[in-house]
Amino acid sequence: MNQRVVVALGGNALGNNLREQMVAVRDTARALVDLVEQGYDVVIAHGNGPQVGMIQNAMTELVRSDPRKYLPCPLSVCVAMSQGYIGYDLQNEMREEMLDRGIEKGYRIVEDSGRGYRRVVASPMPKSIVEIDTIESLVATNHIVIACGGGGIPVFRTEGHHLKGAAAVIDKDFAACCLAKQLRADTLIILTAVEKVAIRFGKPDQKELDTLTPEEARKYIEAGEFAPGSMLPKVEAALDFAASAPGRTALITLLAKAKEGIAGKTGTHIVI
Repeated sequence: MNQRVVVALGGNALGNNLREQMVAVRDTARALVDLVEQGYDVVIAHGNGPQVGMIQNAMTELVRSDPRKYLPCPLSVCVAMSQGYIGYDLQNEMREEMLDRGIEKGYRIVEDSGRGYRRVVASPMPKSIVEIDTIESLVATNHIVIACGGGGIPVFRTEGHHLKGAAAVIDKDFAACCLAKQLRADTLIILTAVEKVAIRFGKPDQKELDTLTPEEARKYIEAGEFAPGSMLPKVEAALDFAASAPGRTALITLLAKAKEGIAGKTGTHIVI
């Protein structure tokens, strides 16, 4: 059995609009197919911050234009919309990249300083993945799976078996961690905009970290070294996964360095 790797892609790494996304997913696909080419079973989760905000704003303007004709669109539905078009672009680019490399492996689909305003909503910790059995079956039959887009559509159980949508956005790093644990993955890779986790980030004495232990992480978190909504959830999710079972590892690194990172040549490796 090949090693299973769950990769979490940041929503901002996919651009802020449709045109930017079409360009960004090309580089993303190359980095991901590098891992496929090395023989890993790859499962992909992704953020959707800019994208779901764009959809929510567009739907709000539509309702304002004719409130008698259009109804407000729940945030959970906007998340589902973002999953669809992000997954569609990513699927197409990965398919093209794999065919260009001659890889015959089928697969199925499934800001914020200085970057404008975004709606702030609840970000609950994910408890489980509703469609984990389907994902597991696809991975087991050698498919590359794109799942938990934007952290997944946030739902909770009410009476009986009904799932009700929630006005929330689940952090994609925690969703990827939950997904990786339920899939019994070997490695969680969180790809972001920096090559390594750093303390005193942006300051003259910035220090990049090759490894990070739970003790070190707790010390740095208490000191406020990792920004909430940015590096903090990445570190927390990586630690959670690495500590969840013996032999599991986590890596935080730059998108373009995924191949080198998993080979141990760069990135920040979580050591338990």
